Amino acid sequence: MTRRILAIVLVIITCFTMTACGGKSEQDNTLRVAMECAYAPYNWAQTDDSNGAVPISGTGDYAFGYDVMMAKKVAEHLGKELEIVKLDWDSLVPAVSSGDVDMVIAGQSITAERMEVVDFSEPYYYASIVTLTKADSAYADAKAVADLAGATCTSQLGTIWYDICLPQIPEADILPAQETAPAMLVALESDAVDLVVTDMPTAMAAVEVYDDMVLLDFSGTEGEFAVSDEEINLGISVQKGNTELLAAVNEVLAQMTVADYEAMMAEAIAVQPLSE
Repeated sequence: MTRRILAIVLVIITCFTMTACGGKSEQDNTLRVAMECAYAPYNWAQTDDSNGAVPISGTGDYAFGYDVMMAKKVAEHLGKELEIVKLDWDSLVPAVSSGDVDMVIAGQSITAERMEVVDFSEPYYYASIVTLTKADSAYADAKAVADLAGATCTSQLGTIWYDICLPQIPEADILPAQETAPAMLVALESDAVDLVVTDMPTAMAAVEVYDDMVLLDFSGTEGEFAVSDEEINLGISVQKGNTELLAAVNEVLAQMTVADYEAMMAEAIAVQPLSE
């Protein structure tokens, strides 16, 4: 009787172990990528899988955009299933730093501050800084940052647009930062502000949606915003010390050209949702 009980126990333990291992195997075969899913054309949420959108974990929605396209390339290179995790902007770095997700692909600038807690890939996009205003605005013909003097303005929370660029506008009336890029655009569209500062892809997407907005690009002139390369180079972040995953990401990027990046971004802008 004792031997029979022992045998049953061993079978139960074996089954439990196999189940646990099976679960771990499934987890190991999944690449968990975090993003806002609210930052077109980099990433956004939609209700179906059109254009190759990927399910958002724990929801009935799907994610697509430039970042999702890139995530799919990395997942394919690794031979893993892609899982998109929707997080707010301020939760992205903590999530990858703690290992809750494998990586963040979310239009993040490769800043020294972020590199203290996560590791970054080589740039996966280069985003110049631009300004958006309304066509009938007093600032619509601005040719330099100095011409924006006195403007009421805002941008997205936790970005170089808000922290670094807006303070460069002389006598600017800087309103509280907006939680998301769509909220920033709504502030401009509703005339709550005269202008917003953002990056080129976000602005290009905006003018496709809002026909009364104009894009002001001072880059390459003496009147441009003063930003460093680290502030406009966007990278994919992974947990500090995860050299294997970082190397795999960089292998994917090494196979791509600037023309490839631009083509992907153009595709994302073309299929972005028309409203948020």
